[in-house]
Amino acid sequence: MDWRTILGAGSGVMLPAVLLAGCATTGEAPRPYLPAIDVPAQAETLPVGTAHADAADDPAIWRNAADPAASLIVGTDKKAGLYVYGLDGKVRDFLAAGAINNVDLREVRMADGGTRILVAASDRTDKAQPRIALFWLDGATGKLTEVGSDTFLPAGHAPAEAYGFCLGGALGPNELARAYVVLKDGTVAESGLYEKDGRIVPDYLRQVKFASQSEGCVVDDATHTLYIAEEDVGIWRVPLTGELKAEPFARVGAEDGLVDDVEGLAIAQKPGGGSSWLVASSQGDNAYAVFDPASGKLAGRFRIDGGAIDGTSDTDGIEVVLGDFGPQFPEGLFIAQDGDNAPDAQNFKLLSWRAIRTALGLD
Repeated sequence: MDWRTILGAGSGVMLPAVLLAGCATTGEAPRPYLPAIDVPAQAETLPVGTAHADAADDPAIWRNAADPAASLIVGTDKKAGLYVYGLDGKVRDFLAAGAINNVDLREVRMADGGTRILVAASDRTDKAQPRIALFWLDGATGKLTEVGSDTFLPAGHAPAEAYGFCLGGALGPNELARAYVVLKDGTVAESGLYEKDGRIVPDYLRQVKFASQSEGCVVDDATHTLYIAEEDVGIWRVPLTGELKAEPFARVGAEDGLVDDVEGLAIAQKPGGGSSWLVASSQGDNAYAVFDPASGKLAGRFRIDGGAIDGTSDTDGIEVVLGDFGPQFPEGLFIAQDGDNAPDAQNFKLLSWRAIRTALGLD
């Protein structure tokens, strides 16, 4: 019987890991190394400043529509703060901001009618009191400005550590965006972000809880769907237009092309609202799985390897944005954190979406 049939579409808010963990490894058996197509990196960023540590973690991409080659990348050094890179991989800015783990950004419309680039991240500086760290990104200069770091959980909530993070489009009146913080205990808290008295503040709305440690998340704005990576289990889909209820999407195992830990998630949304692809970091075998969100089927797998730039391993965060990014990235840009960039500190690798699409035979 198919595992989706066993669980059913409405499996409730608390999701037992045991139902999906049949293929998870115990740490003693050798990990599988599933087939994947090699795709070389086109460029890489300079290493983060924290050496000899697991430091680089998650990237976000701002596409400069007026000058695509001048687009920017925001990446976390989870021991120190936030970097801004150009597509050449050089540092445009660094802001010391503490233990910033996962980051995302959105262009938001302000009350005065103007548009600004809002950068938001999970702040792990206080491991008992989770916060959302907020920043403005200047697209012209590449400079970050700190807005503040605010708590978002209701009073009386048990101590919890902010871990994963992603942004979605506004779903309610006067919202700038929706924020999703994945706590270390498997809780995913949803908050609206609002402009109040010159500040941007989160307002807790609701939550969904998973049975074990989760981190990676992404919102498909076209379908108003949240995807969550439960690391040892698989990927869950959470529709956002009603009560938060998770549905199984893909599980750890050869059938769905995932080797635990399942880490970063990214949506490759075609410009103009066309069909999209969901990309997941299959960290356990240093690969990336591409899914068709509409059917839930695995479309292909690739690894970053070959070419003049070294490949990637132990990838945490990933990001992809489709569209023109200049001659090197004519159809879109994919970025992956590299967990082993020896002899240098960790960094981020940049790939052409055209190269990935062609290698996997995607439409």
